[in-house]
Amino acid sequence: MPFVVAAAAVALFAVPAAAHADESVHVAMQDLNGTGAKGMAMLTATDSGDLAVTIKASGMTPNAPHAQHIHGSTTGMDFMCPDKSDDKDGNGYVSVEEGLPKYGDIHISLTTTGDTTKASGLAVDRMPMADADGNLTYERVIPAADLPPGTIEHLKDLHVVQHGIDVNNNGTYDMDALGESTFAKSLGVNGIPEEATDPATCGMVTGAAAGSMPTGGVDTGDGSTNDTGGLALYTAGGLALAGVAALVVRRRLGLSRHGR
Repeated sequence: MPFVVAAAAVALFAVPAAAHADESVHVAMQDLNGTGAKGMAMLTATDSGDLAVTIKASGMTPNAPHAQHIHGSTTGMDFMCPDKSDDKDGNGYVSVEEGLPKYGDIHISLTTTGDTTKASGLAVDRMPMADADGNLTYERVIPAADLPPGTIEHLKDLHVVQHGIDVNNNGTYDMDALGESTFAKSLGVNGIPEEATDPATCGMVTGAAAGSMPTGGVDTGDGSTNDTGGLALYTAGGLALAGVAALVVRRRLGLSRHGR
């Protein structure tokens, strides 16, 4: 499926209106943590109310799984992609905990099969893997019955985040670079490298007002919740995955190359 912004799509972005059946929005995904990864996603509302998702990305960690999600809100909150200023601990990388207040809770988990709710946010056994050259391709149609309320009407308010970075350029996720994932550990999953969970790309819908002030307040970043608000949202589904993730993540990370 081509990633060309057609005239109809341009018109859609130019006029602030909700997406309807037979319309698509394009998401330009940019590197979030200095990896050079980038990509393009297309979210298409079909005439039957389903959501067709197509993603093509490059510069990802080769031969490694990459958790990916649609984030944002359908209830008036204004979320956006984080930047280096959101690196609160000063280690040079934006973590899941640091990014959540900006890009919001998981709206849809972009798994290859099965469940797509946020409960599958860490289901790396069902997330796509990049090939030996770091290219990742993903296509899936999510049935209307499985979409959270308001998804189709608010496509332009949603965005895509992909996870998994290779800080020390050794072709795998390991503890030597950034240590253990504090996010996975908060869900009771020990021994997972921080590299595996840190975001690699984030993209907003083409034409969205990136950097605009929230019109309804940022759900976890406007001071109306405590510091653990974002994590609490993630944890609600993540705890159910702890046992599976501990086994599957280690197995699949072992498939990564040990050199580029």
